[in-house]
Amino acid sequence: MRRAPLPLLAALALTMAVSACSVGGAPRSDSAGGPVRHHEGAPWSGGDETATKDDPRSTFGVDVDTASYGYARRLIMDGRLPERTAVRPEEFVNSFRQDYAEPAGDGFAVHVDGARLPDTHEASGAVRLMRVGLQTRAEDRESRPDAALTFVVDVSGSMDEPGRLDLVRDALHTLVDQLRPTDSIAIVAFSREARVVREMTRVSDAEELHDAVDSLRTRDSTNLEAGLVLGYRVARDGFRTGATNRVIVLSDGLANTGRTEAEPILRRVRDEAAKEIALLGVGVGSEYGDELMEQLADQGDGFVVYASERAQARKLFVGQLPATLSVRALDAKVQVSFDPKTVRSYRLIGYDNRALDDEDFRDDSVDGGEVGPGHSVTALYAVRLADEASPSARVARVQVRWTDPHDRRAAEAYESVTVTDLDRAFGAASPRLRTCYAAAYFAQALRGGPYGREVRLGDLAAIAEEAAAASEDAEVRDLARVIRRAAELS
Repeated sequence: MRRAPLPLLAALALTMAVSACSVGGAPRSDSAGGPVRHHEGAPWSGGDETATKDDPRSTFGVDVDTASYGYARRLIMDGRLPERTAVRPEEFVNSFRQDYAEPAGDGFAVHVDGARLPDTHEASGAVRLMRVGLQTRAEDRESRPDAALTFVVDVSGSMDEPGRLDLVRDALHTLVDQLRPTDSIAIVAFSREARVVREMTRVSDAEELHDAVDSLRTRDSTNLEAGLVLGYRVARDGFRTGATNRVIVLSDGLANTGRTEAEPILRRVRDEAAKEIALLGVGVGSEYGDELMEQLADQGDGFVVYASERAQARKLFVGQLPATLSVRALDAKVQVSFDPKTVRSYRLIGYDNRALDDEDFRDDSVDGGEVGPGHSVTALYAVRLADEASPSARVARVQVRWTDPHDRRAAEAYESVTVTDLDRAFGAASPRLRTCYAAAYFAQALRGGPYGREVRLGDLAAIAEEAAAASEDAEVRDLARVIRRAAELS
């Protein structure tokens, strides 16, 4: 299983996009805007409710990936709906700030709250929304370890389109200017073959690095395998003990030369990846190989984002990457234990490819997620309460387990939640919780299926607008615009 990304991902993913495909669901015609329409026969994928008497525990690896929301956002604003299999609800939710309190030390603070569903939601009155939030302590730019970054840049012919290699060059120039003089950068370029543009170089030699970035020019076909293999070799040669060592691939993911599937490529680099060289993929371009890049992330202990706009990518490279290169927690996992006397059934919204066996929670050989400083992780549950559940009854105990990145010791934190904690009216819930609801069920509507048909897009947009006004958050306001645009396209 892939490790979850550092905080860069949460910010970068607001600029994501995916190649076009249409989705849908059972149409409902009214002023509020019904679910989007799917192609006939398209498969629906979504988690079902689990009866607590059959399995009272829900276990998953932490994932702070947010690429899916950005994918959908760009397509929708361009007048197209995303393919439903590219819609991942947890990534929609984790695209938005939460304002959880930080822990005093390393590791996680655990926050659990919830609310009734809004009146516009077509579901049983016994169902409650439960939010599980994790938060790590922030770290300033100067106190983080040095970074040794190897950029593997796609210079194939397809990268000549505006918004591809030009965006990559601009982002790299910006990053060189923002990193510390003691950080290091290497650059590998690949098309049909791969070549070293610049060996590992201290950022104090910025002029040489800028010249290397300027020299990047498009050529012919795309041999992603060659680029990754050489990139990891350069990263290994320039490995710095005690630093954050990463390979960062910048590509449209449209591999057409050499091996073009994730598993054979990963076999070539897995030994290097296991030696503490993590992988980050940055996708670009209006046509994008999401499947290959996502598989590399899923199977390669890495993660992938997609940057579509120069101004946003520049801001994110400046504001996020330099300050968030270190790691707070490795192999982070969550286990939620529901009380069968209080809860009839539950459903985790999203995290479909992060599910773990319950016994894997304390098996530290099983991968969880990697989380950086100052980052939040959110998971939402739809919880169906038992009849006449006591207000003081415990609904669930939430535990998170992780290993310290320095001494590899395991640690845990936990929190409990009662019926009363989940029983506030939706309108009285925090703006951040209401944003989570709007984002999660927007994803459900795009995916279709029974849960997507419980909501209407117009209602979700109104909820997002109210949450944006209360939180004064421009990104939530933008979410409302995206939902309304999706309603127009459905």
